[in-house]
Amino acid sequence: MALNYIWTGFFVIAFVVACIRFAVTGDTEIFKAIIDSTFSSSKSAVMDIALPLTGVMVLWLGLMNIGERAGAVNFLARMVGPFFTRLFPELPRKSPVFGQMLMNFSANMLGLDNAATPLGLKAMQGLQDENPRKDTASNAQIMFLVINTSGLTVIPVSILAQRAILGAANPADIFIPVLIATAISTLVGMIVVALRQRINLLDPVMIAWIGGIIAAIGALTWWIGSLEKEQIETVSMVGSNLLLILIIGAFIAGAIIRKVNVYEAFIDGAKNGFDITVKIIPYLVGMLVGIAVFRASGAMDDIIDGLAWLFGTMGLDTNFVPALPTAFMKPLSGSGAKAMMVETMQHYGPDSFVGRLSCLFQGAADTTFYIIALYFGSVGIRKTRYSVTAGLIADLAGVIAAIVLAYLFFA
Repeated sequence: MALNYIWTGFFVIAFVVACIRFAVTGDTEIFKAIIDSTFSSSKSAVMDIALPLTGVMVLWLGLMNIGERAGAVNFLARMVGPFFTRLFPELPRKSPVFGQMLMNFSANMLGLDNAATPLGLKAMQGLQDENPRKDTASNAQIMFLVINTSGLTVIPVSILAQRAILGAANPADIFIPVLIATAISTLVGMIVVALRQRINLLDPVMIAWIGGIIAAIGALTWWIGSLEKEQIETVSMVGSNLLLILIIGAFIAGAIIRKVNVYEAFIDGAKNGFDITVKIIPYLVGMLVGIAVFRASGAMDDIIDGLAWLFGTMGLDTNFVPALPTAFMKPLSGSGAKAMMVETMQHYGPDSFVGRLSCLFQGAADTTFYIIALYFGSVGIRKTRYSVTAGLIADLAGVIAAIVLAYLFFA
């Protein structure tokens, strides 16, 4: 229901804004821009997202099937079982989906987007198998999705690379604030959903696991912060690729030890990749077209201008306002937010306060509406319940944290 209101709202607001602009300026190009955006975004949803995703889906679902038959996924599920059985109390205690979710979270934390998406879709399918109401998001699915939309990333490889390309003096100087901002976003999202689902966050096991994760992130932050920028870039690139190689190698080695037909297991799992991709195309097209129409109408620019005026009349510092387009675009479109981040750094400079803040916005959270359309669309979920609200609250926490951290680190 929430997606219905949001998607319809994009079109209604775009139409109203376009009519007002036409009445005031007489500019007929605004209507052409809106229509053009519907065609270009629908084409992009299929050609730039769905089709390239097909190959990656086929590959990683095949590898995941090898890992499941080798027992690796069940092993991971047992490792995180004490924590996940409390975070996802509706799931069976020894469910293999725990291992699938852990694989997805790990890939997201390391910035492995190509691996994280198919692993996440695999986990969502596993959660759907346990869902008694197939058209309605379960509590476990909402918790899993909100953790994903909060975008916890330990190594923001793409942001560091883009800053280096644009000539930042120290591309990695945003590493620590990005890590803190995305950790805050994830914790807020998790707490919001836990309170709604009445999950006991004061359970000793929950406290120990969450505290351990925070301590591990803190230790990694301290270590990476002590490295030179060239070393950080090397660690990010080599560490991520090495982890993928180790995962693939461990899956195949375990399958061989268990005398599993590795190639047959790969093919059996890979067959599902194409089917899932076809299933999500309508959801992707619908959401991306709505977002594109909203942008093309100029509604996004009006919101930014209005906020600048509001903060100015309140006597607040408005130095952060030029970076807000990235923050507003992030929940709507990952590629759009990245384009906003790049444009901001090009205009103001990668080492400017605004340029750095745009990078914090980019890394503080993930693309909420895209992930909801992708993950829920892959399993046919139509009733999203409070997942959109919880995801946007986590996004807002990340945005506020990014602004505060930018003033602390870079003002």
